[in-house]
Amino acid sequence: MTYEQCLKHISERDDRLIVMTAENRAAIRNLPAVLGNRFIDVGICEQTMVGAAAGLALRGRRPVVHALASFLTLRAFEFIRTDVGIGRLPVTLVGGVPGFLSEANGPTHQAIEDISIMRGIPHMQVFCPSDEEELVDALPLIIDSPEPSYIRYNASTPAVRHHERFEIGKAEILSAGTDVTLLTYGFLLGEAVRAREILEAQGYSVGLINLRTLKPVDEQALLTAASKTKQIVIVEDHFTTGGLYSIVAEIFLRTRTQTPVFAIALEERWFKPALLDDLLSHEGFTGKQLAARIIAALGTNHY
Repeated sequence: MTYEQCLKHISERDDRLIVMTAENRAAIRNLPAVLGNRFIDVGICEQTMVGAAAGLALRGRRPVVHALASFLTLRAFEFIRTDVGIGRLPVTLVGGVPGFLSEANGPTHQAIEDISIMRGIPHMQVFCPSDEEELVDALPLIIDSPEPSYIRYNASTPAVRHHERFEIGKAEILSAGTDVTLLTYGFLLGEAVRAREILEAQGYSVGLINLRTLKPVDEQALLTAASKTKQIVIVEDHFTTGGLYSIVAEIFLRTRTQTPVFAIALEERWFKPALLDDLLSHEGFTGKQLAARIIAALGTNHY
């Protein structure tokens, strides 16, 4: 089932569902004919869309809004914070082409601070599915949740054969390891899987955790990994500030957990625009490059 088909299915059983877009129809282009007046395109007006969605939520509707992730989280931030966040309204915000998926776009379109921005809003949930299968599995639970939510939209093909059933606040433990545990989310799970294969072929014991829900985050999964592995490695297409690196640091500091942490992320710079494969190679995020960087980190820590 595709994301669009999932929304259609939900709309058929729940007439509260309203689909909204700020002229971003790529993933939902067939829904207007199905939903009729329950499909609203406001044009390039992200702020108006979020304000309207808040009003609809106050009237008992369940709006699912779509816009480019950079414009949704930046241009409409005040409306998300004030209208949706303070009101604690069940609005689902879907950000298109987040992180590296923006690929050939320049800094204005690169949502690599979106997780930091959204998780800073009280009660805002943050979801980063690794592929379309996981997104479709999660969507009904997210829409049914009484809390506001932000989703990093991702229609990638699955990087693993079978996902565990999605639960809000629950990480997917793909493997446990004693030498290193990789923490990642979103489409980079595919590169992390390839990095794990390379590391295991060289004799390392490798854990891999898919943190598909960053808020609420699965603290127990992180603490268990920290207690059983020599090195935690974070792989994310986001600034180190405010993303998974910050989440892990906050949890480890609060719980007085002492485990080496190595972040493979973006520090104080935007990425170079390019087609996705070239982008990953240039920024050092292919599975092969991740494995090499992790081996170098393990060597630095004398394991």
